[in-house]
Amino acid sequence: MFLGVDGGGTKTAFCVVDTHGEVVAEARTASIYYLMQGIDIVEPLLRRGIGEVCDTAGVSADQLTHAFFGIPCYGEISADVPVLDALPGRILGPVGYACGNDMICGWAASLGGADGINVVAGTGSIAYGENRGRSWRGGGWSELFGDEGSGYWVAVKGLAAFSRMSDGRRPAGVLADELRAELGLATDLDAIDVVVNRWHGDRGKIAGLSKVVTRAADAGDPAALEILREAGRELALHVGVGADALGFEAGETVPVSYSGGMFGAPHVLATFREALADGPHAYDLREPLLPPHVGAAVYAARLSGHTFTPPPTSRG
Repeated sequence: MFLGVDGGGTKTAFCVVDTHGEVVAEARTASIYYLMQGIDIVEPLLRRGIGEVCDTAGVSADQLTHAFFGIPCYGEISADVPVLDALPGRILGPVGYACGNDMICGWAASLGGADGINVVAGTGSIAYGENRGRSWRGGGWSELFGDEGSGYWVAVKGLAAFSRMSDGRRPAGVLADELRAELGLATDLDAIDVVVNRWHGDRGKIAGLSKVVTRAADAGDPAALEILREAGRELALHVGVGADALGFEAGETVPVSYSGGMFGAPHVLATFREALADGPHAYDLREPLLPPHVGAAVYAARLSGHTFTPPPTSRG
């Protein structure tokens, strides 16, 4: 039995996969993204999720073969790495495991562990790739000065466009009405109260407003459309840089895939695809094979020397 844990920006997903590649159990907890609430939230959430998924699978934690934990922000605060590395051992006992950034879950899931590049655009954004034993990471520089093309980035761009529509610096559009309704505003300036005072700048809540931008774009709002198209171009930029960094040769086709909720927005995916077509490499853009938490289990199996042919399929 192989345990995979994908710690996304808004939830943590757990799954157990058996040696035949069948997903036998899944579970969810709150996100282990700990930068806002502190690292002490991580172990209780992992303990709860592992307990639930193992109960469903009918095994105890110490009966697992290997595990992989994809942790948001892993590697970005060097002093936290040994602390995070030690946490699963207190839950799993003698079971072998590894920790890494959750971008590895998305890559292993989308490409089935094959060489290539995966771009994640959920609450945040990041890219990861491997080629002939070489690995590369791009993006993921936080919502304050990075995460281009992510849900948070799209939402902030949407809020900025709303502010300009409200005070007349740009023509009003559907986006303004959609945000007023979503935030329940009595006056437009109440947006400051909601986002800054009531939400305290909560990363997940703000990123959720990306869905409002997507609705406005689907309704033809020019500002919303341009935000989503810019998101697609920003996400594609990761791929071109990554292909060079990973040593893909001229004329060699680069496998590329994607994961995360922003790619569910047709305008983002279409622009991403168009930008890749105009890039310096030939790309084979593939739909994701698996969800990231199953990818984490696939990677756990790979670390223990086990491979799946064909890769597992998710039950949900």
